[in-house]
Amino acid sequence: MEKHQRIVVLDYGSQYTQLLARRVRELGFYSEIITPDDFECDESVKGIILSGGPNSVYDPSSPNISDEVLNSGIPILGVCYGMQLLAHRLGGKVEEGELGEYGGVEVEIIDHSGLFKGIPKKIRTWMSHGDSVRNVPESFKITSKSLNNVIAAMENPKKKIYAVQFHPEVVQTQYGIEIIKNFLELTGMKPNWDLEDYVREKIEEIKAVVGNSKAICAVSGGVDSTVAAVIVNKALGNNLVPVFVNHGLLRLNEEHEVPFALKKLGLNVITVDASKEFLTRLKGVEDPEKKRKIIGETFIRVFEREARKIERLEYLVQGTIYSDVIESGSTGSKNVAKIKSHHNVGGLPEKMDLKIIEPLRELFKDEVRKIGKILNIPDEFLERHPFPGPGLAIRIIGEVNKENLELLKRVDKIFIDLLKEKDLYHKVWQAFTVLLPIKSVGVVGDKRAYENVVALRAVQSSEGMTAEWSNLPYEFLDEVAKKIVGSIKGIGRVVYDITSKPPATIEWE
Repeated sequence: MEKHQRIVVLDYGSQYTQLLARRVRELGFYSEIITPDDFECDESVKGIILSGGPNSVYDPSSPNISDEVLNSGIPILGVCYGMQLLAHRLGGKVEEGELGEYGGVEVEIIDHSGLFKGIPKKIRTWMSHGDSVRNVPESFKITSKSLNNVIAAMENPKKKIYAVQFHPEVVQTQYGIEIIKNFLELTGMKPNWDLEDYVREKIEEIKAVVGNSKAICAVSGGVDSTVAAVIVNKALGNNLVPVFVNHGLLRLNEEHEVPFALKKLGLNVITVDASKEFLTRLKGVEDPEKKRKIIGETFIRVFEREARKIERLEYLVQGTIYSDVIESGSTGSKNVAKIKSHHNVGGLPEKMDLKIIEPLRELFKDEVRKIGKILNIPDEFLERHPFPGPGLAIRIIGEVNKENLELLKRVDKIFIDLLKEKDLYHKVWQAFTVLLPIKSVGVVGDKRAYENVVALRAVQSSEGMTAEWSNLPYEFLDEVAKKIVGSIKGIGRVVYDITSKPPATIEWE
């Protein structure tokens, strides 16, 4: 296959690195993420984006940029740490931790050439930096400043080097896509990528890798695993064995509903009830990282047992997406900070009998849904809210047991059913309930009660890397709380989580 012309994103450890690559793809340009130490310039590279990251340029161990890249003549865009690194290497001055900016910051455009062509004079941006560029390198010009008088962008058109202190890739930055588009135009590269290309190439890749072997596919009924299964099914046909594992951590009645729905897609699903095994291994475990690792390892062991029953079966397919990979610190970049282990990424055991295939590993949730449309998967699958692989185990804070599971299943059903009844389900990106490890005093039948507390969580997002809490109507929240407390014995208080991501994550564990 002829090598794509490409935009390379050098990964310096930002939680938004893949989002940069995704924005480039959205605009129709093929992009790849490469760690700085592994990158080599060649004629296929038409632009280089330096991501943000958690380091300081003055730390001797912080990631660097090679002279080869700086002198390549290839257009470069530095973002956040990427801007500081360019300034530092090219003779500017970076100030340590004096003028940090976090969250929404207004920026004034001083020069509308280059990156800011067609951008209004003042825009709201998303910042997350401690260090700042104090003086730009020689022959560079300042193109924007924040209202705190911090340099927010610089460029040297002759050297084709551009940089911004804010994150244009996140939705919180106004005109961020337009700024990235302006950079892509400055590279001279022509659009050459779309998701239909991705699907076709991924199917051919899986055919080539698996050959005449068979693959077992973990299916849960969620968007990710369903899309992954359909892609692999197109590549392997009868050599794909879809398996639905009931780990006992699903929502109410899903152990029956999900396999039935998947069979309507033409997937010949095998159902395995391993709920007792999972609950036994989770007994007494309260730490969320241990929960995820136990669940991840148990999943693999269950699949390995099923695999031994089938000849020529060598592969395990998972619906891992990139937000899972990033938060588990498993991108391959030593610069990435780990947030939490996902059961199908950071939770995988070191020794496995099966080789892993993850056809969606480079994609975010909304891209997965678009691929589902390309594959003609019905909306009943694609419009489901995200549901974590560890299931309700990470929505019960503390030990997971059968009693708490049954309680949370009933609470969650009330919340989700009312969202659907009030036509709110598709107006939020994800909604769920969390059982907290505390009890609260109340009054029931004129008597003192001391019962459990649950939290409602609903967020707006597009890719899962950032999220805002959903402003659900007060009347709706009132109805949900009354119905939960009034109909489920053991719940005495309902609270609503109004924390955005960041600083919180979407899930509580």
